Amino acid sequence: MYFDELNLNDNVLDALYDMHFDECTPVQEKCIPEILNRRDLLGIAQTGTGKTAAYLLPILSMLDDGGFPDDAINCIIMSPTRELAQQIDQAMQGFGYYLNGVSSVAVYGGNDGNRYDQEINALKLGADVVIATPGRFISHLSLGNVDMSKVSFFVLDEADRMLDMGFSEDILTIAKKLPDTCQTIMFSATMPKKIEELAKTLLKDPVEIKLAVSKPAERIQQSAYVCYEPQKLGIIKDMFKNNDLHRVIIFSGKKQKVKDINRALLRMHIKSGEMHSDLTQAERDDVMFKFKGGMLDVLVATDILSRGIDIDDIAVVINYDVPHDAEDYVHRIGRTARADKDGVAITFVNEEDIYRFQQIERFLDKTITKNPLPQGLGEGPEYKSVKKGKKGGKRGNRHQHGHSQKKGNKTTNNSPKNNKTGKEGTPQTQQETSGKKPSHKPRRKKNTHQGKMDGL
Repeated sequence: MYFDELNLNDNVLDALYDMHFDECTPVQEKCIPEILNRRDLLGIAQTGTGKTAAYLLPILSMLDDGGFPDDAINCIIMSPTRELAQQIDQAMQGFGYYLNGVSSVAVYGGNDGNRYDQEINALKLGADVVIATPGRFISHLSLGNVDMSKVSFFVLDEADRMLDMGFSEDILTIAKKLPDTCQTIMFSATMPKKIEELAKTLLKDPVEIKLAVSKPAERIQQSAYVCYEPQKLGIIKDMFKNNDLHRVIIFSGKKQKVKDINRALLRMHIKSGEMHSDLTQAERDDVMFKFKGGMLDVLVATDILSRGIDIDDIAVVINYDVPHDAEDYVHRIGRTARADKDGVAITFVNEEDIYRFQQIERFLDKTITKNPLPQGLGEGPEYKSVKKGKKGGKRGNRHQHGHSQKKGNKTTNNSPKNNKTGKEGTPQTQQETSGKKPSHKPRRKKNTHQGKMDGL
């Protein structure tokens, strides 16, 4: 389906045209009409399926059509991390380029006092769209900086990740302040019981849309080392001995382990950096700038980077420990083999993680190649079938079965101004288009670079 077949506002369609987006992804095709019909919605879809646009496009379209209060917060979007909040804000700037009088503000921690004051001003003046992390938003709420009495749209993006990070109580506290007429939209990559319970609490007669979890791209060469925990750094040392590995992400589930791994890499004279929740926003931005610019060869990170972060040239992903379930595994290794490139994914499996890794193999319906340990490291544990409840079997696999311009005095985003005599710049997006040129006739003029909006 094409965007101009949906009942979207012309200004939104104009922005999509300039961004070379014509064809909907499946999640957009299913969700946009339901959101436009003002239905509460629960969407189960992976990162990279286009879910950000699936909720932003219809909400912006309705806000631009009018009928919502001026100088009031009309939409709140909750994000589990600062990085995802920034990406949503960037998408908002592109999609909202031609909108008249729809403002937005991103609210997240790790900034200086000036930024905090700007957030207060935007919230009190009533930015139309507020994109926020739960902790920071609760801080503003407790200080009386937020009036939620007129909110029309409440969006939870990556709700499962927010619950995993311990934001359940914050979300419920925020939700209690919403008016009864508010439309609630919830997206999650997985559907554990706690998400079902949250949906029952927050959503009213929701439409439920599920997209099957995708398998990793065939271009990813997957393998594993079955090893004891002390052998892992020896494997890393062997992998980097020729100094020919670049554009590498190493994932670990614990931030202390991320710090330890990065220190070990620095002692090996490897240009590496670390990414975890203990860093300030300025420190995170600096690390990402250096990694994207090639000043760092390796980035050691918690799962903060496994979802929704757009770095298209990652050559190797290393799972220093086995992810908790198949979805997390798919998200992690999905950082490589993007933009039609090949990639490598390597997982270290200790004796306690064997059961979890076997569950991942069952989900993928494939046996992942086991690499021999480098010489001098000795023998690793035997890779044999492990029953649930024994080593590493606590959780198993969850899927076995189966801004534009100013509005009055509001603070707005930094997108170029739009006026009657001309427009500065064009809407931008970091997403790669597929280059596919469909036979569908474009709604206005010929577009020589059409594609799907994957990733947004």
